[in-house]
Amino acid sequence: MGMKAAAGVAFQEHAPPGAMGAPLFLVHGAGGTHDHWPEALRRLPGRRVIAVDLPGHGASPPPGERAVPVYARRLVDLLDALGIARAVVGGHSMGGAIALTLALEAPERVAGLLLVGTGARLRVVPGIVQAWADPARASELAISAAGFSFGAGASPELLRAFAEGMAAVAPGVVHGDFTACDAFDVMERLGAIRAPARIVVGAEDRLTPPKYAAFLRANLPGDGLLVVPGVGHMVTWEAPDAVTGEAALLLAGIS
Repeated sequence: MGMKAAAGVAFQEHAPPGAMGAPLFLVHGAGGTHDHWPEALRRLPGRRVIAVDLPGHGASPPPGERAVPVYARRLVDLLDALGIARAVVGGHSMGGAIALTLALEAPERVAGLLLVGTGARLRVVPGIVQAWADPARASELAISAAGFSFGAGASPELLRAFAEGMAAVAPGVVHGDFTACDAFDVMERLGAIRAPARIVVGAEDRLTPPKYAAFLRANLPGDGLLVVPGVGHMVTWEAPDAVTGEAALLLAGIS
């Protein structure tokens, strides 16, 4: 599948003949791209799937944004440009913050939520935010981020691919992402969300640990909390079949 663009945002689209139900709209995390999502999920049979590159990431031109609500508004513009009235929104990490914000600020556009390795609040260690302000440190910091993003059993090849991708993001974009994450907090607002949610987290996730997922599950509609043993924050890469399976279960209940 090639890349397309609308409303200043690049995306990969899977639109099989006869696709039924609300499209699946996939939003990656800080410093990521659409391919942080499992390929099988991006090619899900019978469902239109749109996997975005957020502004400044992947094939989308810079600059990035520095606040989660601004990213959310950019994605509403994309939904409008594509003529999509309602979508099931999947979000990983910062993408989950964006998905939750969409469900709060544009509830009529969100048919369901797939929340992967994320939380209702995403505080970032201050030193990390400050360090990413220096573009010269991108490669060093990306290697460090990879070390925290996977479970103990992840292959060196996975860590290397993650670090190389993160280091390749345009200067300042990752700093903006972490700034956006650090300011994000909707813990007191989750009760307003009406879209059903299904939640996935790695048991070894050190960035958005399972207690974050448990809080989401206790405060959001819907059912399903999958804690995947042996994997970390990049559960989308380490356990792609589990993530794809949970997405299919969510979509099965949404027309």
